[in-house]
Amino acid sequence: MTHMAKPERSIRKSVSLPARIDQRVRAIASIRKASANRVLVDLIEAGLQSKEAEKERFFALTNRLSESTDSAERERIKKELARMTFGD
Repeated sequence: MTHMAKPERSIRKSVSLPARIDQRVRAIASIRKASANRVLVDLIEAGLQSKEAEKERFFALTNRLSESTDSAERERIKKELARMTFGD
């Protein structure tokens, strides 16, 4: 007998989107032949994954910074961390 995963429970949320964002979501949905809801979920998941990857990269850079003995590399890493934190 195989064990099947239970489907993830969905939670209904109500959000208000600016008109320009709604237009973009509906355009993507039309191209994908998917619902606007599906597109929103996909975009949110992609954004969450992106934030997690950014956090992992930040911590990897801080580890490199603490382990580096090369002053030029330390300066490059500091500048990259500053860009990640404060933008350009």
